[in-house]
Amino acid sequence: MNHCKEPENAMSDIQTQDIRYSAAGADMHGYVAWDAARRGRRPGVLVVHEWWGSNDYVRRRANMLAELGYTALAVDMYGGGRTADSPDAAGRLMNGLLADLAVVRARVDAALQQWRSLATTDPDRRAAVGDFMG
Repeated sequence: MNHCKEPENAMSDIQTQDIRYSAAGADMHGYVAWDAARRGRRPGVLVVHEWWGSNDYVRRRANMLAELGYTALAVDMYGGGRTADSPDAAGRLMNGLLADLAVVRARVDAALQQWRSLATTDPDRRAAVGDFMG
């Protein structure tokens, strides 16, 4: 006998969209995930990538948050959608970014403004998660 409980939102409709925005003159590549089966504005989460960049892993995390009822925006901290495929390349990207904390702030602020502009978000209920550069 199976006593497994159905998920609370068994009728989810996870939608995703690649978006472009700019920050301090750089072209940023974001990824948004939300559950279209839910109505109204919902809390949102900025999902900040690891030192590898905005890759499939951070997109999966955004999708998981959408399944929980959030609008999730996986941000692009490096610009141009750049990702690394080795620790050396990841270190170069990370150190290049962290050399100018004003750029870091501008990119987070730009992502937050982009998230606030989405029709599915409640701008008063927001959070951020991630393992930024760790």
